[in-house]
Amino acid sequence: MFNELQEKIKKCRFCEARFGFTPHPIFWGREKSKIVQISQAPSNNVHSSGKPFTDQSGKTLRDEWYQISEDEFYNTDNFFIGAVAHCYPGKSKNGGDLEPPKCCFDMWVKKELEILNNEIYVIIGAKAAKRLFPNENFEDLVFKDNLWNGKLTIVLPHPSPLNRRWIKAHPEFMNKRIKEVRSCIHEIIGKEEK
Repeated sequence: MFNELQEKIKKCRFCEARFGFTPHPIFWGREKSKIVQISQAPSNNVHSSGKPFTDQSGKTLRDEWYQISEDEFYNTDNFFIGAVAHCYPGKSKNGGDLEPPKCCFDMWVKKELEILNNEIYVIIGAKAAKRLFPNENFEDLVFKDNLWNGKLTIVLPHPSPLNRRWIKAHPEFMNKRIKEVRSCIHEIIGKEEK
């Protein structure tokens, strides 16, 4: 069932007219990955590489926040890496990326989340958090452990360089919260703490 769904998602071209370019659905992982990480949508770099988080956001997430190697991050036993929209949506006029289209979440991502057999969720960015926690305050979600689908759900701000202002305005995130998150991730993937 999981493999069939993945094959259907890879062939999806539903948003081609909206985007004005050929969509490239991107995800990484397997049905029993321990951590399901969901962000908002792939960047243009990821659209080109075909591999999630092969951009500055990924470097920050892996190297600074999680403090794990690329091998650990892309190990499909450890992570399923997806998004609330599987394709790069294009650039907005303000320089950021366009909103991830909700139709992808409704058509594909909800089905994926029902099938995946993970231990925890990590939700990255306010746009992704809004899909799973539509009535909750983003800052509150970041600074507490949440439950979604009966499992521990961690919410992180987006590690994009465009999000530096939020990080700076919330020093307790880097001073305390990310250390708790890192420890949890290390424990789940079996990484020895230094």
